Amino acid sequence: MNAWAATCLVSLALSGADLAGSSGAVGIESVLVTLIEQVDVPARDAGVLSKLPAREGQVVEPGAVLAEMEDQEARQSVERAQLELDVARKEAANDLKVRFARKSHEVALAELQRATESVEKYKRSVSQSELDSLRLTADGAALEVEQARHDLEIAQLNCRLKENELHVVTGRLERLKIVAPLAGMVVQIKRHRGEWVEPGNPIVRVVRMDRLRAEGFLDARLASAALDGRSVTLTVELADKKSGKFHGKIVFISPEVNPVNGQVRVWAEIENPKLELRPGVQGSLVIDGAASGER
Repeated sequence: MNAWAATCLVSLALSGADLAGSSGAVGIESVLVTLIEQVDVPARDAGVLSKLPAREGQVVEPGAVLAEMEDQEARQSVERAQLELDVARKEAANDLKVRFARKSHEVALAELQRATESVEKYKRSVSQSELDSLRLTADGAALEVEQARHDLEIAQLNCRLKENELHVVTGRLERLKIVAPLAGMVVQIKRHRGEWVEPGNPIVRVVRMDRLRAEGFLDARLASAALDGRSVTLTVELADKKSGKFHGKIVFISPEVNPVNGQVRVWAEIENPKLELRPGVQGSLVIDGAASGER
C-alpha cells in the first residue's frame, strides 16, 4: 500500500460501533477501496514489439495476448526443429537393420550347424579352415546384431534430444507473446509498436477489478478473531450519485494495535462482478453479526 493510501486510511479511520445492538453487527464508518491484484506485465525476451492488440479499458482473461514481438526467426527455428524431430522419429522407429542382422545371424548359425553335422557323419566332408570361417561368419553376424541394436538405441536417444530442442525453441516463440497473467482491465499501455524492449520491461498494466479490497480501522476491543471470514456489506456512492451496495467477507484482521488510538487495521474482499465499484472511492462497511454457517 502506498503512502497516499496509508495516509487516507489513517485520516478516515473511525471507531467501530455496534450497529445492531444485540445482533453483534459491527460497522466501520469510513473505509477505502483499493486494488487486490495489479501487475505491470513485462516482456519475457528481447526484441521489437510488432503487435499491440491490447487497448486501455479492455477487459481481458488470463492468457489473453496483450502484445507480440517480432517472431519470424523464432518461427523458422521451430519449423526446422520440427522437421529434424520428424526425421529423428523415423530413424528411431526403423528397426530394419536389427531385423536384417538377426536374419543374417540365423543363416550363419544354420550354415555352421549343417557343416558341423556333416563333419560328425563324414569327418573329411568339411575342412577345419572352412569350419573356422563359418564360425567367424556366425560370430560376426552376432556382433552385427549388437551393433544394429546399439545404432537403434542411439537413434532413439537422438529423437529425445530433438524433442527437447523443439521444446526449447517453442518456448522461445511463446515468450515472444506477452499475455495477461490474471483476469482484469488494461489501464495503461507503456510501450508502443516498433519499440525495442528488453526482458523485464513493463509493457501493459493490468488491474483486477472483479474483486477489490475495502480497508479501514476498527476499535481493537471489537476486532475479535471471530470476525474473520464474516460477510460484509459495503456501501458507497456511485458515479451517478446513487448509493451502491456490494458484498464480500473479512479476510484479514491485523494483530497489531495502534498504541495512539487503540485501533487495528482490517480489510475485506469485495465482489465486483459488474465492475461498478472503483478503487479509490470511500464508503462504509457493516460486518454481519454472525458467520454464514451460524445463521
